[in-house]
Parts: sequence; structure tokens; C-alpha cells
Amino acid sequence: MSLRDPSTALLRVVAVAAVLALPACSLLGGKKESPLQFSPRVQVATDPAWPKVDAQLTLAPVQIGRPYDSLRIAVRPTPQELQVYKGALWSQRPSEMLTNSLLRTFEDSGRLRAVARSGAGVNGDYRLLIDVRRFEADYAGGSVPQATIELSVKLMRPEAADVLASRTFLEAEPAAGTALPQVVDAFDRAMARIDGQIVGWTLATMVSPPPAPVPAPMSEAGTPRR
Repeated sequence: MSLRDPSTALLRVVAVAAVLALPACSLLGGKKESPLQFSPRVQVATDPAWPKVDAQLTLAPVQIGRPYDSLRIAVRPTPQELQVYKGALWSQRPSEMLTNSLLRTFEDSGRLRAVARSGAGVNGDYRLLIDVRRFEADYAGGSVPQATIELSVKLMRPEAADVLASRTFLEAEPAAGTALPQVVDAFDRAMARIDGQIVGWTLATMVSPPPAPVPAPMSEAGTPRR
């Protein structure tokens, strides 16, 4: 009977340990690819009809809930189903993209004395509040998706803490195809259109605010008359 060479047994142990230490992706046949990142480049031309307002505006942090408050690109293949595109990410969260593009559109318009984010040290005469309802690629029963953005916007006077006006904005821009770059291009166009609409509405509302509601007359018992 012969004895096993101790050095051979040691080499086998080292080899097994080395295999176990390999990353899982290597064992599966290749390095895992990094997800593609997309960043819409929103450019909005200033409308000559936009009025100039001698006022300062602040943008409150955009309010957005799940599942849209994510770097994942949301897609709705059917009305009841919400998914995300595999292997793709936004370079910024939708709330950041919307704030940055809207701030840039206000600044480039030159129609305000100043515009800034809330907390930037600017005392705003007005404040804009934005709530994101939808930010998704929606097939809506068609063969190609639509870049769908729906925002609820409120304009208020901070010193009075009252809402001056509110409006819902909705854009559904069809993509040229189902490829992800085509979908991102559709988001680019949808954001540009909705930014232009919000800026125009905000400036027009500052110039001609809606009349304050007239309180209902009170009865002798102190209740509103009908």
C-alpha cells in the first residue's frame, strides 16, 4: 500500500478554493454588462407671447411616488400592468429631470426677475408645486408606446399660504418605434411640450390671476345660505 503525496492533496484544496472564489458571473459565462443610461436633452424655445413678470419664483421639490420615483424606466404594456425596461436606467430620477428642465426653461425665457429651487436663498413672490401622476411609456392598446407625463401643478403665494391657481398637464407623445432610444426621444419631446405649457400658464396666471372666490353670505344662525 502506497501513501498519497501530501503536496498533491494540498494543490487540489487550493484549486477548489480558487474556483469557489470566482464571481458568479464568471461561472455563468461572462462579465455582467452595465445597464444603459439615458438622459433626455430638453430644449424649449421661448414663446414670444409669454409675458414678462417683475417677480421671483421658487420651485418646490417635485412630489413623486412609487413606482415612478426610481431610475428604472417605467413601461405599461397593458392598462393593468406596469413594468420596467430591462438593462436601462435614467441618468437622474424623473423628479430631478423635471425640476432641472423646468428651471432651465424659466431661466432661458428671461421673463422673470429670478427663479430658483426652494431653499436656494431666494425669497419667491410665487411658489410652484408639482405632483407627478404619471411618468411612463404607455402602449395604451397600440403597437408602439407613448411617452406619457401627467403633472398636477399649483401656483401659490407663500406669504398668504393660499393656492392662486391649479391645473393638470398631460402629454402623451408617440414613439417612432419600440426601440428604447426611440422611446427616450419621445420623452424628450413630451417633457419639452409640458415644460412650455407650464411656463406659459405660470407667467399668464401671474399677470392675470383668477378672481378670489366670494364668500357665501351667512344666515342669522351663522351658517352659509344656499
